[in-house]
Amino acid sequence: MESMNIEPNWLIEATIDEVQEKLESEEITSKQLVMMYLHRIAKLDKQGPNINSILEVNPDALSIAAALDYERKTKGARGPLHGIPVVIKDNIDTGDNMHTSAGSLVLANSYAKEDAFLVKKLREAGAVILGKANLTEWANFIGENMPSGYSSRGGQVKNPYGDAFDIGGSSSGSAAAVATNLAVVAVGTETSGSILSPASQASLVGIKPTVGLISRNGIIPISHTQDTAGPMARTVRDAAILLNVLQGQDTEDAITGTNPLESIDFTNCLKREGLKGKRIGIARTPYYDYLSQSKLAVMENAIAELKQLGAEVIDPVEIPSTKEQWDMNVLIYEFKNDLNAYLKTVDSSLGIRTLADVIRKNEELGETALKYGQKLFLEAEAASGNLTDPTYLESLVKDAYYSREMGIDAVLKNFQLDAVLFPNNYGAMMPAKAGYPSITVPAGYTEEGEPVGITFTASAYSEPLLIELAYSYEQGTKHRIPPVFADN
Repeated sequence: MESMNIEPNWLIEATIDEVQEKLESEEITSKQLVMMYLHRIAKLDKQGPNINSILEVNPDALSIAAALDYERKTKGARGPLHGIPVVIKDNIDTGDNMHTSAGSLVLANSYAKEDAFLVKKLREAGAVILGKANLTEWANFIGENMPSGYSSRGGQVKNPYGDAFDIGGSSSGSAAAVATNLAVVAVGTETSGSILSPASQASLVGIKPTVGLISRNGIIPISHTQDTAGPMARTVRDAAILLNVLQGQDTEDAITGTNPLESIDFTNCLKREGLKGKRIGIARTPYYDYLSQSKLAVMENAIAELKQLGAEVIDPVEIPSTKEQWDMNVLIYEFKNDLNAYLKTVDSSLGIRTLADVIRKNEELGETALKYGQKLFLEAEAASGNLTDPTYLESLVKDAYYSREMGIDAVLKNFQLDAVLFPNNYGAMMPAKAGYPSITVPAGYTEEGEPVGITFTASAYSEPLLIELAYSYEQGTKHRIPPVFADN
C-alpha cells in the first residue's frame, strides 16, 4: 500500500471539510483514510479502552474507497461526502455483505435484500459505509431495565468519556464511534430520545428530524408515528452536510411527501449570529428537576451563554400538557404491526416472519438472548396490533393533540418563542410524540467529566432555525473536547 502515516494528529476531530481538503490535494486517499479508521477501531474499539461501538466492519469498505478514489481522479468528486467514511446504526438495512440485526441474536444472520432509502442516498453521494454500529438491542424496545448500549449480539457500548458515565440509548454505538473518532460521521435513529440521548452523553451534535424529512424505508421499526433516522456528528456543520444527503422524498414512504425543505441546503443555515434576537424558552418543570447539581450548573452556564450570544431568554416557560398522563399504546400497537411488515422482507430461510416468531426464537436461545427479558415484546404481541383498535386510536389522537396543539405549538405561541431549550434528552418525549425536530449540541462537562448537551426544540420542519441556533451556540462556546485515551 502507498506510504502513509497510520495515526496522523489531524485525524482527531477531523471535519468533513478538512478531510475533503486533504483528499482534493491528494495528501491522502479515501482508501488510506479508511485504513486509518480501521486502525483506530482495532486500537480503541476492540482493544485498549474497548469502547465496543462497532458491531461489524464493511468487508468491502477498502474496495469502495479505492473505486471512489479512482472516480475522484478521473471524474471529480460527487460532493462533500465523496470518500467520507460513515457508520450506520445496525437497525438500518444495507444490501451488502453486512448483517442488519438490531443487535439481536435472532437476526444475527440476517442480510437485508436491499439498501434502506437513506443508505442508497449515502452511496449516491459517494459515502463509504464503514460499518454497522452497536446499539441498545431492538432500539431499546424489548425488555425492562436494559442498560443503554447493550445488545445480545454486540455486548455493551462504553462511553468514551468514562466507564462511569451512561452512553445513552439507543444509537449508542453511532455516538461512541463518532466521539472516539472512529468515523467522520454516523447515522442514528430515534423513536424517543435515541439520537438526542447518546449525542448529549458523548458530547456530539445530534439532529432528530421532523418525521417526514428522512425516509423510514428499510429501517427496523418501532413506530411509524415516531421513528426517524438522523445525523450524529462532532460539529453542527458536519451534521448539516449529512442531513442534506439523508433527507428527500421517497415514493415508498408517503410521509416524506410532506417535506417542504427538500430544496434547502442546510449549510446555508449556519449563521454565527443566529441566536441574536431569538426568543428561547426555558422549560424548567419537570425537566430540570431531574438534573444533579453538577449538571444543573452546566445548564445554568449554558443559559447565561445564550444571553451573551444575543438571545432573549424567557425563563421559565410552561408547556401546558406537561402534567398530562401519557401512555405507550401507540408504540405497543404500532410495533407489532410495523415489525410484522418489516419481517416480510427478511430471508424466509431464517423462519422469522412475525413478532411471535422472534419471541419464540428468543425463548429457544434462552439467557444469551434474554438477559433482560422481552416484556415489551410480549405486551406488543398480546395487543391486537390492529390499527383500528379504539385503545390505539384514542392514544394516537391524544398524543398528537397534547404534544402539538397543547404542547410544543402552545408554548411557542403563548410565549412568542422561536424555540424551547431542554437539558440533554430530558424533553425528548413530547417532540417525539409530535414528530417534531430537535437538535442537541455540546454545552460542557460536569466536574466529574460527564458530557452535558443542550437541546433546542421547535415545530414541524423547523430544522433550518434549529441548525441556526445550534451553530451560533457552538461557534460562540466551542465546548466539545475529544475524549482522551492513553497513547491516543
